[in-house]
Amino acid sequence: MDGIFYTLRSQPNFRIHIFFALLAVSLGFILKIPSSEWVVILFVIGLVLVSEMINTSIESVIDLLTDKYHLSAKIAKDVSAGMVLVTAGVAIITGILIFVPHLLGRICISKC
Repeated sequence: MDGIFYTLRSQPNFRIHIFFALLAVSLGFILKIPSSEWVVILFVIGLVLVSEMINTSIESVIDLLTDKYHLSAKIAKDVSAGMVLVTAGVAIITGILIFVPHLLGRICISKC
């Protein structure tokens, strides 16, 4: 739990991911998405949070090993940050694919 709390306290992006995770979960409850879609949403949320924690771990280890500029350290940090970007992008696309049809269905029901 210490690692989760450390990441929550020290990483602003982790808090942003938590905010959007809570937003997705709330929207899932409001739209009453089916359990198969819940599985996907929860898996993607977990993937984003874990990738942010791995990124934090990699950056912390590199900072522990050196305080000087090294190309290898830059590459490791850039790749781990890229990992978070890719997982967040996949999460956004997944959210669009799952939530937009439900939202459009609600709009059509109330206006059609």
